[in-house]
Amino acid sequence: MIRRIDLRGAEGSVDYRAAVPRAELDVEAAAHLVRPVVDAVRARGVEAIVEYTQQFDGVLLADIAVPPEALTSALDQLDPDVRRALEESIRRLRATCESELERDVTTEVAAGAVVTHRKVPMDRVGLYVPGGLAPLVSSVVMNVVPAQVAGVGSIALASPPQLAHGGRPEPTIMAACALLGVDEVYAVGGAQAIAMFAHGAGPCRPVDLVTGPGNIYVAAAKRLLRGVVGIDSEAGTTEIAILADDSADPAYVAADLVSQAEHDPAAASVLVTDSERLADDVVAELGKQVHTTRHTERILTALGGQQSAIVLVDDVAQGLDVVNAYAAEHLEIHTRDAREVAARVRNAGAVFIGPWAPVSLGDYVAGSNHVLPTAGCACHSSGLSVRAFLRSMHVVDYTRDALTEVAAHVVTLAEAEDLPAHGQAVTVRLDEQR
Repeated sequence: MIRRIDLRGAEGSVDYRAAVPRAELDVEAAAHLVRPVVDAVRARGVEAIVEYTQQFDGVLLADIAVPPEALTSALDQLDPDVRRALEESIRRLRATCESELERDVTTEVAAGAVVTHRKVPMDRVGLYVPGGLAPLVSSVVMNVVPAQVAGVGSIALASPPQLAHGGRPEPTIMAACALLGVDEVYAVGGAQAIAMFAHGAGPCRPVDLVTGPGNIYVAAAKRLLRGVVGIDSEAGTTEIAILADDSADPAYVAADLVSQAEHDPAAASVLVTDSERLADDVVAELGKQVHTTRHTERILTALGGQQSAIVLVDDVAQGLDVVNAYAAEHLEIHTRDAREVAARVRNAGAVFIGPWAPVSLGDYVAGSNHVLPTAGCACHSSGLSVRAFLRSMHVVDYTRDALTEVAAHVVTLAEAEDLPAHGQAVTVRLDEQR
């Protein structure tokens, strides 16, 4: 069901990043498949979107925009329990977002010399919500709430059309949009949605930033369009790594590996442990748990893929080296002194400590954000937050006396760089003979 990789005795002699492989189809490999879609949407707009939507989703769109009344109707028909769960998810995430919202900082570097570090929200953003194997209504919350808290003025959201729902996004996704007050929604999925946001098409104006998770093709489109438009990170197919010792409960570990394998046949589930007994017990638990779930075939494919494994290590210290090299989207710590071990994690999209913080808690109502970097990108990218929707801007305010005080330094450095006009732009202001 799930293979084993034995790294015991290999410390210092193995490249751990290569030792724990991911799925064969990575972002770079998908880019050449996505480029024609991106180019077509840029050149032909809605016409190309309609063609690719029919090809990929089996839906012939009459209109890419979802009417506001369809959103309202979906909210009216939403199961009350689902609505209450969404409202609690929104409340908790909004609380953490408001806490991390940075304020302007003003520094007087000398008398009359003031620099203000301003935080300015994006003017317009495009938010992507997957709707394929799993229609991720929670991703509506995770994208929209930090954008709203940041103060973004214009928010557009795209989610794939569903043939079963008349070519509109999944109804729960539409209901969540209405609940959050987002009324610009497009029934567009995949790479064509990212291209629509970047270049604009029909009623959708170009955006400044695209955020949200998706499959490997969505991640590839984001990589191709980086520079044309800002992106949060390459949040592709989900992955979980669990660092555990013999104190871990094998039923909990197995359940969490299964929970992420449920997302997609290409999802990665990785256990890193120094306990062979735990590894055996987790395999036994997987054998029991997988066959009691709704998506058994999908889960078996994910667990049996080359991207999933049980990795045996000598001790927790080596295990930390492995998980830091792997840089998982989600990392759970099931060890003695789990908080201390978690403090030594350098590379992960999000870290979940101990037996009472499963990844699925973070997927919905922990108050954290589940839009996280995948495919090892957690070593250089962060999960979605308010900061993703803000730009930093320095505002410089000097008096004449303050400029006079540093004028000679400006001239000296300008001459050192052979850019004398830079210095003259200062001295002309201080020339008493003018």
